[in-house]
Amino acid sequence: MNGHGQGPGHGRGHGRGGVRPTLEEVAIRAGVGRGTASRVVNGSPRVSERAREAVEAAVAELGYVPHQAARALAGDRAGAIALVVPEPGGRLFFEPAFSEVVRGAGAALAEADVQLVLTLAGDDRERGRLAGQLSGRRVDGVLLVSARVGDPLPELVAGLGVPVVIGGRRSVEEPLPSVDFDDLGGAAAAVRHLLGRGRRAIAAMTGPPEVYGARRRLEGYRRALDTAGRRVGEPRISVGDCTEAGGRRAMRELLARGPRPDAVFAGCDLMAVGARRELRAAGLRVPGDVALVGFGDSPLARHLDPPLTSVRRPGVELGRTMARLLLERIQGERIPGEHGGGGGPREAAVLLPTELIVRESS
Repeated sequence: MNGHGQGPGHGRGHGRGGVRPTLEEVAIRAGVGRGTASRVVNGSPRVSERAREAVEAAVAELGYVPHQAARALAGDRAGAIALVVPEPGGRLFFEPAFSEVVRGAGAALAEADVQLVLTLAGDDRERGRLAGQLSGRRVDGVLLVSARVGDPLPELVAGLGVPVVIGGRRSVEEPLPSVDFDDLGGAAAAVRHLLGRGRRAIAAMTGPPEVYGARRRLEGYRRALDTAGRRVGEPRISVGDCTEAGGRRAMRELLARGPRPDAVFAGCDLMAVGARRELRAAGLRVPGDVALVGFGDSPLARHLDPPLTSVRRPGVELGRTMARLLLERIQGERIPGEHGGGGGPREAAVLLPTELIVRESS
């Protein structure tokens, strides 16, 4: 007779009174947390060998059946995660960086035998449908990308009691768990690189101010110049909209204001492409007359003439990390967070490093 009152006559896959054993019972028997037991059952490498052996022994002893339907029934789970795109018309679907996020999240969820569901929420009708999906518990959690400042969607999701992780913070005080890139550090590295190449009149083309990442890149640009003792005035800064056309407009503004910059830091690669076209139209050489650095290291960067120096953001790692944090929240594990000024832990805020990829444009 074991600790759960099962004798040898009980069939595999059934606990007390013929009830199927749950993952919680496996965790208790193995002396580990539920999240650890889940990772072992799902084949994750992120567990110690000792914990793996204990969980596997508990699975065998209790006759736990680790298939998706059994897990969903035992934990009242849908076995699916929604990756929500708040952009109107699903514009993000056409961006290379978004496909990397999907690939990373999908791989992490596949390891846990959880389905990834792509969901549009760009207008009221789509958001109403999403709210019904969440209220009906047809998904277990939400991965939310590209949320803008003032968008009520993140709080709508959280208010329905659905675990959510945001890809890209909306502000430094983001109240929801998030995964973001070190845009400030990446921008500062780009400007330091230009300074190291002897450039002194470095201009910036920044993205929309309501985008937190765009503000962080502009802050990184300013900090790097301040640290180097270089003053920057507003005539050296032009606001674009992270499109090629926006880059052309921003570059025209910079050239019209004068004096001409000898380097330009663009807040996204598409703006850098537009800037390159405008510089060529003005008879200026890259990098001879004006060095150019982008942000994002998209496929465009490698194929531009000349190839574009750009700051790489690991999109696959962003998707993987978002999915991992969300699974841990769903499983009830504590997620280590940053600490605010009051000393209390905030929700998890993971910052992924960026990398400057130097090419011929600078």
